[in-house]
Amino acid sequence: MKIINAIKLGFMFMCLALFTTTSVNALDISDLDDPKVAEAFIDGLVLPMMKTEHSAAGTVGIVKDGKVILNKGYGYQNIKDHILINAETTLMRPGSVSKLFTWVAVMQMVEQGKLDLDVDVNNYLDNFKIKDTYPGKPVTMRHIMTHSAGFEDGAMGYLIKTDPASIIPLADSMKKYQPARVNPPGAQTAYSNYATGVAGLIVANLSGLDFNSYIKQNIFDVIGMNNSSFAEPLPADLNENMAMSYTFSAEQYAEKAFEIIANFGPAGSLSSTSSDMLKFGLAILNGGEYEGGRILKQETVEQMLTRNFSHDDRLMGMALGFYETDLGGTRLVGHGGDTMHFHSNLAIDIENNMVIYTSFGGGGGSKIRTALTPAIYDAFSPRATEVITPPADFADRAEKYAGNYSFWRGNFSSIEKAMGMMGGIPVIATPDNTLIVILGPYGGEYVEIEHNLFQRVNGYSKLAFQENDNGDITGFVLDGMPFMSTYKAAAYSTANFNFSLLGFSLLIFAGVVLRRLYQWSRFKSLPRGEKKAANASMIVSSANLLVFILGTIMMIIVQDQIFTQIPFLLKLWLILPIIATVAGFYHAYNAVLVWKDDIGGSVWAKLRYSVISICGLMLCWFYYYRNILGFQYFG
Repeated sequence: MKIINAIKLGFMFMCLALFTTTSVNALDISDLDDPKVAEAFIDGLVLPMMKTEHSAAGTVGIVKDGKVILNKGYGYQNIKDHILINAETTLMRPGSVSKLFTWVAVMQMVEQGKLDLDVDVNNYLDNFKIKDTYPGKPVTMRHIMTHSAGFEDGAMGYLIKTDPASIIPLADSMKKYQPARVNPPGAQTAYSNYATGVAGLIVANLSGLDFNSYIKQNIFDVIGMNNSSFAEPLPADLNENMAMSYTFSAEQYAEKAFEIIANFGPAGSLSSTSSDMLKFGLAILNGGEYEGGRILKQETVEQMLTRNFSHDDRLMGMALGFYETDLGGTRLVGHGGDTMHFHSNLAIDIENNMVIYTSFGGGGGSKIRTALTPAIYDAFSPRATEVITPPADFADRAEKYAGNYSFWRGNFSSIEKAMGMMGGIPVIATPDNTLIVILGPYGGEYVEIEHNLFQRVNGYSKLAFQENDNGDITGFVLDGMPFMSTYKAAAYSTANFNFSLLGFSLLIFAGVVLRRLYQWSRFKSLPRGEKKAANASMIVSSANLLVFILGTIMMIIVQDQIFTQIPFLLKLWLILPIIATVAGFYHAYNAVLVWKDDIGGSVWAKLRYSVISICGLMLCWFYYYRNILGFQYFG
């Protein structure tokens, strides 16, 4: 009966795609001790989702009370050769779960007395230094491990490569790709691959070994992770068991190149099997020891798993490298990870003495990874949701929370800022005295339960708003995402404003071009001054239309390359915004002449030229503000 219930629950979670507490009380956490029950439940959830989401490969591992409950592969290691995934031997890409190994290595340096978590990390760097953007406020390793160092994010053209020839020494990479510091350390959380790379470099500097060798000798070899490596490309003996990367389009799977993250290796270059990842999880769960091999002292592990930073103590926060998640009223510590083609998560449940590892390939693998662990707790450790009545007076203060928010994990100084235009988080006040947050699985309707603290309706996830000394709301942080706080964005930086600006301006420019084509014969007979002004309108309109038409075509062509290199077509396209900006100022000059010299003969003509000028200058501002003007990327 338990197995039948598990199968039913698995299919229920897949079909409904809900992350709410189930009303079925047939199972509890102790039922996970039965491998048949666990497998039936996981199969019922995973198999249909892999088909629906076109994920070619996956693996799930569950260890409870020291016993392997499930360690199973799903799908294909190699579709062409019909090789199935084997959880014991098939390697997949854990992505940022790799960071946990870097943090363990850091704490090994602390145990050896070589590193202090609370001193300036520049003390441990040789060939470059972190920029002194905030004098007297240096970045420390504790800041790095809690993602509160204050760096902006970046990836375009350099984070993930496909050509081994593009690999450079870690020290050179950290020097070359140092991002701007946009917050003083300890002020806000913003997830940082770069900061993790710096931590790995410091481990190498202090140990005298290159980072990959250090991890192999001091973690992998100690606990028997014999099918794991940070090396890229993989050693031949491991590469033969590496799961292929696939995308799905035109009703078929297409092979993709092995992703190379070596230039930021400590942040995500690990390849590993489910079995090896469970060994690592067990070592952490067991206080640093696995089958006689010890990677950390028990007190060090306890220090690592203790909350070290939180924007609001009423929410889950950051431990040292590990982050906290609340599922079913249970605190989990662990880490998720994504490459372009693999999506993984390692969750450690100290209360129930359990480790859960999941990894799935393909773009749809992210949905499966995201759904799986919450579904396990919703089914086996359900927590009743309470009905919360919104405060009757909330309408009096609702508007101070409403607005558009953006993650501090973003780019502010390079062309990648343009991509942030799509990433706003609308928060909307409703007539029902609640807030609607639009943010994928983290979004929903939230009710105020305490000062600046809100809980999801029919759920238990929370968010807490940040407030400055003047009582103004400046941002918020979400339960389960302590590594990425938000800020309240200015109206001119929001997607609505920018797309309205672009839509209106491009409509005006299209009208100018169509009018010229329609009135070509009339244009030829215009007086010299009016013809010059009309030509200026045609130039600024055509230039800006070309920016967006050719830009769209260019992005379609290079979208698979944009994070591995700076494509030549992108560099070529970046000439167009420069031309459009010059054209915008040229037209503004001519618009002044139209008014000054009474060109055009009517107020309507003058207004028309003025509107075109305003549109041209607004797009000049847009190119400048979004860092599209010039060649603002790492070369």
